[in-house]
Amino acid sequence: MRALVTGGAGFIGSNLVDALLARGDQVTVVDNLSTGREANLEGALAAGAELRVLDIREGDRLAEVVAAAAPDAVFHLAAQIDVRESVANPAWDATINVVGTINVLDAARQHGVARVVNSSTGGAIYGDAETLPSPETQTPLPEAAYGQSKLSAEGYLGLYERLFGLSSVTLRYGNVYGPRQDPLGEAGVIAIFCGALAAGRRPTIFGDGRQTRDYVYVGDVVAANLAAVSREVSGAINIGTSRETSVLELAEALAEFAGAADFTPEFAPPRLGEVARSCLDVSRAKELLGWEPAVDIRTGLRMTLDANRPTPGL
Repeated sequence: MRALVTGGAGFIGSNLVDALLARGDQVTVVDNLSTGREANLEGALAAGAELRVLDIREGDRLAEVVAAAAPDAVFHLAAQIDVRESVANPAWDATINVVGTINVLDAARQHGVARVVNSSTGGAIYGDAETLPSPETQTPLPEAAYGQSKLSAEGYLGLYERLFGLSSVTLRYGNVYGPRQDPLGEAGVIAIFCGALAAGRRPTIFGDGRQTRDYVYVGDVVAANLAAVSREVSGAINIGTSRETSVLELAEALAEFAGAADFTPEFAPPRLGEVARSCLDVSRAKELLGWEPAVDIRTGLRMTLDANRPTPGL
């Protein structure tokens, strides 16, 4: 299979690129490198992947790249994921997550792409849901522009399927974590905590730390993408674990695994646009994709912590 991965130099995208190459696929990566890192693709580029540095908001250039790559499938992961920035500047957020997605879909339509697998968000779309774990039928109640823009992007996938017959599916992720997640950002609390441990700093928790999320390991998310590209299913599918874990529990577990003497959290005011509890019902993924999470939270935390330890002598 020939695959094109937008956002392929990022955390999830680069892990997906490695998996595609490992099974013998030809891979083209599209990334503007604003948050993605070329270093994440070092092994992939050596193995034959191609990197095209461009922004998905550049519709004409994107279409040219898709035409040249002639992919059988597009995995769309490029996105604006900063919740706080989305609240502060929703129009900017929408130019990336909505307009950028339309550009991806239009390029796929124009150049005969057989399948688009779109990456979206579960918790940010469902908001403070009445039902936990939340099924895909849960009424969307985004609490931030980020969730709203991702929901809007999903709508365009449905539109392109109805108008043009473009085959697509959306995967709504829980909170993805694992190797290559940037500990300097704000989207991944596990990576941030691992970074604090490595630096000998105490973690900062926004709010009381009792807020919960459905943390899903990046390897499981990659497996879901590979399952979704080869099945004739459409619409939204949750990808999580159906289990809640609080931020306090994360800090306690990481401190235990690292043997940290003092990893007592410092508390800061809660952040606007964040929900109190989030957990995804993954029954549809099991039924339609034959997928279920293989890595439990404690195993995943150990692997992530090990991956973030500095290499001796470097």
